[in-house]
Amino acid sequence: MSTDRYQRGLDRMMELVSTEHNNTFDHAKLVESYAALDAELSDYIVSFAFGDIYSRDSLTQQEQTMVTISTLAALGTEVQLKLHINVGFNVGLTKEKIVGALIQCIPYIGFPRVLNGLTLVKEVMAERGMTSEAATN
Repeated sequence: MSTDRYQRGLDRMMELVSTEHNNTFDHAKLVESYAALDAELSDYIVSFAFGDIYSRDSLTQQEQTMVTISTLAALGTEVQLKLHINVGFNVGLTKEKIVGALIQCIPYIGFPRVLNGLTLVKEVMAERGMTSEAATN
């Protein structure tokens, strides 16, 4: 499973979710734990988003994250979406920006999937000990 694309993605993931950020969890352990569920899942999570989208320099980190959040919401991949919502907060996105990106998806992916994404935003905020006021700063 250790390909150049995977390693590039893993390096980029650790850069974006490093321990220097407050109120975050160990993403590397989370990704490794997925191997028990499906051997290919860890590779998919890291290679697709971090190895491809986050390695492009034509968008800012915030734009890369909003694109990824929107894409994963459309695909209905909640586990990956939760990780990228965390990344969004780490790169300076506010709750309003993340929620706004999700709401813009309603006409294309439907309300139920967006509602799932909004629920994950609340879960991530709770895990990070964030209040609504703290998430807007």
